[in-house]
Amino acid sequence: MLRDLNNKVAWITGAGTGIGEGSAVALAEAGMHVVLSGRRREKLEEVAQRCLGKASVELLDVADKDAVAKVAARIIETHGRIDVLVASAGINVKERNWHNVSVEDWDQVVRIDLDGAFYCCKAVLPTMKSQGEGLIVNISSWAGKHVHILTGPAYTAAKHAMNAMNESINMEAGIFGVRACAVCPGEVATPILDNRPIPVSAEDRAKMVQPEDCGELIRFLAQLPNHVCINDVTISPTYNRQYAADAQTYLPSS
Repeated sequence: MLRDLNNKVAWITGAGTGIGEGSAVALAEAGMHVVLSGRRREKLEEVAQRCLGKASVELLDVADKDAVAKVAARIIETHGRIDVLVASAGINVKERNWHNVSVEDWDQVVRIDLDGAFYCCKAVLPTMKSQGEGLIVNISSWAGKHVHILTGPAYTAAKHAMNAMNESINMEAGIFGVRACAVCPGEVATPILDNRPIPVSAEDRAKMVQPEDCGELIRFLAQLPNHVCINDVTISPTYNRQYAADAQTYLPSS
């Protein structure tokens, strides 16, 4: 039986757009109070307006480990608990492959996509363990399971590392009732596509997984009974452009 989420507390990073936004709306609709974190207040306030009066805003750059610890402490002080963490903050850069990625861009991607998620997980784990329950959802990627030139070495390495980090939480904290799921989306129609070296058409974006689809998935994960852990889950478009390219190359046309 799916559990009741009313009056429980979720902290969502990268909540101003994309999967973070979709998660915030879906969890608020399920009755949770959602704390929205990100770097742009105006975006967070827009999302908060969609959350049925169940949202508050905490500005945050997840690459700042001290700021992460302070925000987590304020949430716990205000609400007394954190039931769900959705670590959705993530970036990629346009010049992302070995021939053109800069050291500075590598550092930025790894600091936000991997270190930022670690800082957030580290900040909530003591409280979740003391509660005897808690769910961490790390928003990884198809690139966390499959190496592809499209995403570049920094993003691919960060997401592979996130998947390993996620499972280590289950290994160490599962005995305390804490569970972690690495959500590994294929192409999702979010603003991160704007940094693709080759622009993505509106037609292709319409065929992709949408942020609200990911939000529904994350709500389902949060509603599962505490004794159930989905260690990782892949969600991808039915029309998978990578598969389609291979099919066009290697399969007969009829």
